Amino acid sequence: MTKCEAISGQDNAAPAIVRRGTLKSSFTVDRISPALGAEVANVDLSTPLDDDTVTALREALVEHKVLVFRDQDITPAQHIALARRFGELEVHPALPHHPDHPELVLLGGDSKRPARENGYHSDVSWREIPSMASMLRCVECPSIGGDTVWVNMALAYERLPEHRKRQIEGLYAVHDVLPAFGPEMTAEQRKLYPPAVHPVVRTHPESEEKILFVNSAFVTHLANFRQSNPVRGAFESHSEKQDLLEYLYRQPAILEYQMRLRWKRNTIAFWDNRSTQHYAVQDYFPAVRRMMRATIIGDRPV
Repeated sequence: MTKCEAISGQDNAAPAIVRRGTLKSSFTVDRISPALGAEVANVDLSTPLDDDTVTALREALVEHKVLVFRDQDITPAQHIALARRFGELEVHPALPHHPDHPELVLLGGDSKRPARENGYHSDVSWREIPSMASMLRCVECPSIGGDTVWVNMALAYERLPEHRKRQIEGLYAVHDVLPAFGPEMTAEQRKLYPPAVHPVVRTHPESEEKILFVNSAFVTHLANFRQSNPVRGAFESHSEKQDLLEYLYRQPAILEYQMRLRWKRNTIAFWDNRSTQHYAVQDYFPAVRRMMRATIIGDRPV
């Protein structure tokens, strides 16, 4: 089996665009849903990966957008080393870190404080240069609940009505860290992370797919709506701009664009933040779900 083959047989699966190479790798890929996602087997992430396997996994990531690996009992140091094979890692300014590895974010609440990742978002889209991908390992899971949903935002853009595509062409959105992390940040940290302006529709640098790059967690407003959409005055501008933004916020909730993962201990999910959004379902409190995440720095959206 080639590195990017999927064991599927689903004729209605969303088409994937990927530059295929000629390398071979022994792991297998089994699709999770028609929209996105694949479970990868026959690979041990606790051992250093050779260059061919890294290349093959990256191609599979671009094609399937979310890769799931089961039964990967790796240490925090191995987690960091694995993620770093795909690019430089960020240090999050607000979330708690592993004491020995600042690049490793600790996620999850406890029996007295629920977690709060239950909103559709793309990790750190508020950065001037957002992330390429995230790699999340389940350390402790509830016996039931605590799933994560991912959304194919290339498919979300593709299936927009044509008049909506024309309406958002050339638009830019303002992404801001404050709505989500303001209380955890100091004034000095805020100066380091001012609002970032990114295109509403970005082009994936590897697949060349068009992607709807707006999420309700971090996007506060559209930067140039009036320049692209003639209106009669300030009130109409505000009303129509908010209506359009709310419409874009709602796109990830369309079930046909989604996959859902039920976590088990030592499951790793590796996803492309450029082409997806995700939602961590908070239905398990006061049970505890603890996760560790490494985030790989990406590129400036265009």
